[in-house]
Amino acid sequence: MPLSEQEQRLLDEMERHLMQNDADVVSAPAGAQVLSYRNLIIGALVVLAGLGAVIAGIALWRTSLPLGLALGVAGFAAMLGGVILAVTPVKGSAPTPRSTGAGRGPRPARANSSFMDRINERWERRQNGDG
Repeated sequence: MPLSEQEQRLLDEMERHLMQNDADVVSAPAGAQVLSYRNLIIGALVVLAGLGAVIAGIALWRTSLPLGLALGVAGFAAMLGGVILAVTPVKGSAPTPRSTGAGRGPRPARANSSFMDRINERWERRQNGDG
């Protein structure tokens, strides 16, 4: 059974709305910060070096308590610094918002009402026989 013209228009509008929402979901929020790949790699290497220092401090604990303690604390500080470095966003580089509505022309007059509200209104009109 083929769709009527009104049903086809409604389906097309729903598809456009879903495509627009999918693009909004995929694009990053305007206030999001970008992590640096370089900082992630360096941070991971610093964490591994700190872990090695902690293990070396534990190994030296029995032979030289002050040296093992100092090495363990320094290793822990290095691991903490590496994690902080890895998760710190790059300053001055926010993602550029993608234009999803370019070239689509003016918005409908009822742009302030939500998509679902408009669908519900149409459904009620259809059930009442208004067209």
